[in-house]
Amino acid sequence: MAVEIDKMENKRIRSKIISMILPITIENILQMTAGFFSMAMLGRIDPIAIGSFGISNRITQIVWALFKGIATGASVFVAQAYGANNNEKLKKVALQTLISSIALVVILQQILFWKGTYFLKIFNPRDVLLENGTMYLKTVSWGLPFLTIILVVAGILQGMGNAKTPMKVALIMNLLNVIFGYTLIFGHFGFKPMGLKGAAIATVLSQVIAAILGLWVLFSRDGILENSINKKSMKFDTKEIASIYKVGMPTAFESIFWQLAAIIITKAVLTYGEVAFAAYQLGLQAESISYMPAAGFGVAATTFIGQTLGAGEKELGKKYLKQLVIGTSVITVFTGGVLMFFPKQVMRILTDDAEVIRIGIQYLVVMGLVQIPQNIAGVLNGALRGAGFTRVPMIVAGVGLWCIRVPFSLLAAYVFKMDVRAIWVIIGIDMALRFVLSLAIYKNKDIYNKELLIEEN
Repeated sequence: MAVEIDKMENKRIRSKIISMILPITIENILQMTAGFFSMAMLGRIDPIAIGSFGISNRITQIVWALFKGIATGASVFVAQAYGANNNEKLKKVALQTLISSIALVVILQQILFWKGTYFLKIFNPRDVLLENGTMYLKTVSWGLPFLTIILVVAGILQGMGNAKTPMKVALIMNLLNVIFGYTLIFGHFGFKPMGLKGAAIATVLSQVIAAILGLWVLFSRDGILENSINKKSMKFDTKEIASIYKVGMPTAFESIFWQLAAIIITKAVLTYGEVAFAAYQLGLQAESISYMPAAGFGVAATTFIGQTLGAGEKELGKKYLKQLVIGTSVITVFTGGVLMFFPKQVMRILTDDAEVIRIGIQYLVVMGLVQIPQNIAGVLNGALRGAGFTRVPMIVAGVGLWCIRVPFSLLAAYVFKMDVRAIWVIIGIDMALRFVLSLAIYKNKDIYNKELLIEEN
C-alpha cells in the first residue's frame, strides 16, 4: 500500500514539474530558435556584423545579469510567500522589485548610451568593429528598461508557479524579433536594407511590446497587482528592497562573473582573428540547443523548493529535486548528443563560411561532452537558491571562472600561444569542476531546515 501511495505521489510530482518545465522549456527553445534566426541573418552579412553584435552583447549582458539576479531574488521571496499563502508579502515584493528595477536600469541605460564607445574599447577592436559595435550598443540600450520589466515579470510569475504566461510573452517577443529583423536587416515590405542597425531596432521594438504585455498581465483585472497602484505603494520601501536585493545580488554577481569572464575570454579569442571569434559567437548560439531546454529545470528547482519549504513540506521538496535531476539528465542526453554527433550540421544552419564552421565544430564537440554535469549543477544551484542559499552558486561560479577558465585561457592565448582549441578544453574543465563543487556543497548544506526568508524579514 505504501509503495502504491509513493508511486502516486511521484506521478503527481512529475505532473507538476512537467506543467512548469514545459512552458519554460518552450520559452527557452523559442528564445534559442529566435537567436538562431537572428544570428543566421547576421551571419549572411559579414564577420564584422557578427563581431559587432558579439562585443556589444557582452556589455548589455552585464546589465541583463544584474536584473536577472534581482528578478531571481524576487522569485525566491514570491515562491516562499506563495507557499505560505502570504499574499500581502507577495504583492509588496512584486511591486517594490518592479519600481526599484526600473529606476536603476534607466540610469544604466543612459550611461551605456553616452559612454558606449568607452566600454567597447575594452576589447581593443579595430576601428570598423568599434564603429559598428558602438552603433549597435547605443541602439539596443533603449530596450534595456523594457528587458528589465520582462525579467522581473517572469521572475514574479514563475515564483508563483505560473510559467505559461512568461512563455506566451516570450513567444510574441521572439516572433516579433525575427519578423522585424528579417524586415529591417534585408529590407522587405517596403523598407530599405538596414543591416546591423536593423537588427538592433528589431530587438528594441520586440522588447517594448513584450514589456507592455507583461505589465498588463500584472496590473490588469485578476492580475496579482490589480488595484495596487496608489501613492503609498509607489514609494520606495528601502527595507523591502534591501531584503530582495540581498537575496538576488549573489545571483546577479554570479551572472556578472560570467559576463566579465566572457569579456576576458572574448579578448583572448580575438587574438586568433575575427574568423575564430565569429566561430566562437556562433558556437555559443549553437550550444544553446542543450542548455536552453535544460535551464528550466533550474528555475523549477528554485520555485518548488521555495514553495515546499514555505508550506513546511520538506520531504516533498526532496522528492521534487530527485525528479528534476532525473528529468534534466534525460533531456541532456539527447540535446548534448546533437552537439557531439552533428556539430557540422548545426554550424551550417548558422553560417556558410567553411573556416568558421571548422572551428565551430571543435567548440561544439567539447561542449557536448560536459552538458550533463553542467545541467545537473544548474538544478542543484536552483535548489540552493530556493532555500535562500543564493551565495553558494555565486561562489562556485567564481571559483570555476576565476581559478580555471580565465587564468588558463589567458595563459593559452598570450603566453603559450596554443591553438584556440585549448581554450575550448579549458572551458570544458571549468564546467566539470563546478559540477563537482555544487554537488559537494549541496550534500553538506541542510537546505530543507533553513529558516524561511519571509520569516527573517
